[in-house]
Amino acid sequence: MKTYVLPAIRLTLIFAIFFCAIYTFIVMASSMLVPEKFSFGKMNNGYYYSIGQKFSSDKYFWSRPSAVEYNAAASGGSNKEPSNPDYLHSVQLRIDTLLHYNPDIELSDIPSDIVTASGSGLDPHISVQAAMIQVPRISKIRKISPDILKKTIKDLTEKPMFGIFGTEKIHVLTLNLALDSISHF
Repeated sequence: MKTYVLPAIRLTLIFAIFFCAIYTFIVMASSMLVPEKFSFGKMNNGYYYSIGQKFSSDKYFWSRPSAVEYNAAASGGSNKEPSNPDYLHSVQLRIDTLLHYNPDIELSDIPSDIVTASGSGLDPHISVQAAMIQVPRISKIRKISPDILKKTIKDLTEKPMFGIFGTEKIHVLTLNLALDSISHF
């Protein structure tokens, strides 16, 4: 019995020390190397940057849909498979709404991220294409040149990490704050 119990106790203590102290310190130290605006819980202009927010007004760039209505306590996706009739109905309603409020776009121009929820339901980003298809609507409502809106999108586009991990994306809150600073609508 001593042969198994004592090594198990020692191993448990070693893992407890490592994961409760050393690993925690390593994660905390590495998070300090990340630029401030992307650190979890940091605030800029009174808004959190780590969780998506719903923007549904015509005068703003719309966020990615959320299966949990952006409730951080209930983070998660819908868990419905792509062939589920309820899921397909939800996506079709989002497509119809998008086309209704953005009549200048074609069905084939709609990127999937603007009509489907992310796995967490809290994604604060949309693709560059999802932002670009909304330019005509916002330009017309706010009476801002489409070129100015496109330049703003380009300036705020976040590149993939290290140039290879992920895709280009835009933080919707940051984009809408910039939009408000361009025109006080």
